Amino acid sequence: MRAVLSMLAAGAALSPFSWAAPEGLLGYKAESAEAELESERTFDASIDPAELRSWLEQMSSEPNQVGSPHDKANADFMAAKFKEWGWDARIETFYVLYPTPKSESLELVAPVTYKARLLEPPVEGDRTSDHTAGGLPPYNIYGGDGDVTADLVYVNFGTPADYAELERRGVDVRGKVVIARYGACWRGLKPKLAQEHGAVGCIIYSDPHEDGYWSGDVYPKGGYRSEDGVQRGSVADITLYTGDPLTPGVGSTKDAKRLPLAEAKTILKIPVLPISAADAKPLLAALEGQVPPAGWRGAIPITYHIGPGPAKVHLAVASNWDQKPIYDVIAVLQGSVYPDQWVLRGNHHDGWVFGAWDPLSGNIAVMAEAKAIGALAKSGWRPKRTLVYAGWDGEEAGLLGSTEWSETHADELRRKAVLYVNSDTNGRGFLFAGGSSSFQHAVNEVAAGVVDPETGASVLERLRARIRIAGPEGNPGPEGEALLVAAEAGGDLPIEALGSGSDYTPFLQHLGISAINLGFNGEDVDGSIYHSTYDSFDHFIRFGDPKFAYGVALAQTAGHLVLRAADADILPMRFGDLGDAVARYVSDVEKLTDRERDESARTRRLIDEGAFRLASDPDQPRAAPQAPVDVPRIEFRELREAAARLRRSAMSYDSALASASEGDFLLPPAELKALNGLLQGVEQTLLSRRGLPGREWYQHMLYAPGRYTGYSGKTLPAVREAIELHEWLVAQDYIPVVAGALNAAAGRLDEATAQLTPRLGQTPAKSGQPGAPPPDS
Repeated sequence: MRAVLSMLAAGAALSPFSWAAPEGLLGYKAESAEAELESERTFDASIDPAELRSWLEQMSSEPNQVGSPHDKANADFMAAKFKEWGWDARIETFYVLYPTPKSESLELVAPVTYKARLLEPPVEGDRTSDHTAGGLPPYNIYGGDGDVTADLVYVNFGTPADYAELERRGVDVRGKVVIARYGACWRGLKPKLAQEHGAVGCIIYSDPHEDGYWSGDVYPKGGYRSEDGVQRGSVADITLYTGDPLTPGVGSTKDAKRLPLAEAKTILKIPVLPISAADAKPLLAALEGQVPPAGWRGAIPITYHIGPGPAKVHLAVASNWDQKPIYDVIAVLQGSVYPDQWVLRGNHHDGWVFGAWDPLSGNIAVMAEAKAIGALAKSGWRPKRTLVYAGWDGEEAGLLGSTEWSETHADELRRKAVLYVNSDTNGRGFLFAGGSSSFQHAVNEVAAGVVDPETGASVLERLRARIRIAGPEGNPGPEGEALLVAAEAGGDLPIEALGSGSDYTPFLQHLGISAINLGFNGEDVDGSIYHSTYDSFDHFIRFGDPKFAYGVALAQTAGHLVLRAADADILPMRFGDLGDAVARYVSDVEKLTDRERDESARTRRLIDEGAFRLASDPDQPRAAPQAPVDVPRIEFRELREAAARLRRSAMSYDSALASASEGDFLLPPAELKALNGLLQGVEQTLLSRRGLPGREWYQHMLYAPGRYTGYSGKTLPAVREAIELHEWLVAQDYIPVVAGALNAAAGRLDEATAQLTPRLGQTPAKSGQPGAPPPDS
């Protein structure tokens, strides 16, 4: 095997090659496809579930949040292992703002008194639950300091729709402390919206309706969150930018220029505190006022009331606003043919307490992959492209490690990175895949070759079956419809558009590097101990992936994708999938405008006819909503034409690649290198230096986290969110910006098509330099 691989590498470097139909491997010539599959089989044989279990038990044995001794010990352990396996490994250190609690207190002071415990007691059978020395109490990092006493108001999930409902009921949260339950939106939006509406503090609790006995037996009998469990987490406004709040856009090295604390836009001004259902119950029980609508009622055994009052609370939070070091583990295996093209793979290693599920269940897959690839390298194999494996630190606070590293190395990444493959929490069940549509077919190819450990089918076919069983109800919206159609037809399954919440964000949405996020879930209960003390090894081996079979499946899925991207003769990208996705996005945003117009007209008509007054209960009056403004006609022609052009260019490239695969013409190494350089930069053409409205750090015109959804993704975010927020001039202003990005991508693909088909009389591209800058407009 070693001799064959060496000959293939030499041939690619020194002489032209002819294409033949690769057996299902996109971007591979026939003679290298079988070598790739043999490498993957050897890779799979090196993955040992017993090692995954051992690593998880060791790395989750002590609290491992940023600043803890065990966080640094885990980084050192990973770096040492990478070196042992033959990688060039190092730790890159950054210095980030990482506030920790100095003091926290929450008391009900009227009409009765209660002092919240603000702790998670030990649980019988969970060996680490009473070993929390060195850990931190439950808190929400990047909430403000404050000491406030005020009436309490229950705001349901604390979403924009919930505040609109409160307004209709005559409830004003100005000067109040709000209490919101987890769910429906990202946690950081709850205090952000509370602050925007004038509240002086925010409490977030875990209601058992979403997160507890309502779903199943609680821990330790079952896997679900007990009444004492608390969900920690960051409330930094990551919809503006990720990373250190004091160094937006630049790496937080020791000598980096930092913003004054008061100028950091992602840090909240009001105190925020997470609490358990047990601590929330006395507070909610003390509220009076209106009984909320049915959808606002949780599963705590009380009658829910909105308030305000007579419940009054005293909330006090004080923090140490210190810098702390974070430790990114970086391991490199140099490429043999294209050393200046990088395939990156990452998962974070920091947790909130023990972090067995989040993040270490994904991190051990990264380690298994690195060991298996190291074994391949020791046998004589080398990747054509350079591999960069990473264990990020500080993800939980706001993607600190990945953001600071990517900002520090931004110029080099723009020139060299071809793909970033991410994972995070991993459980048991069904494959999840999201990211850049140009790698959709590659993901489907890989998933078709990985065996699901529970059924013996491929992980792709198991996912397809689940989608089909769920039907239209389980696959809502245009993207769900496309997914169901593909599942029924037996074709490639579309991958999900990414928002935020894990380390792909700075790569994809800031730098324009193609990214894929992978994991398995759906048959586990990780969300119910999410970010709590009970996210432990003992919980994971009972209710997560007891045999570590899906840890193996994740390592195989991500590892095969990394190897395919690393060793492909032509980068395994198919752009018709991108063209189809963009066409759906444009169609949907046009339909959104029509729906907004119809709904606006209907609401105004109901107001004019007095329908809201007539339908309101006189004993619990509910005012009519504010009269919506007229929805103007927005001209989408430029966007439609750009999407159509991109689709034509994408199909032309895919057709040229298919023809090249079937033909016998020669593609010299220099032209092959130029072609790959063009493909590497396609994702970056979808950026605009102008950034998204009000949040310039996010520059991708196709994907972003929603301003008022957080983790959930928005497609065509500049235009879509302007329409949703009724910012009509902004929407019209950004249509040519987005169209310009789509046209730039089409132009890049036209160059790639010409480079791929020079023998047909087209002029080879001269500008195949990687890392093309995004358009200015």
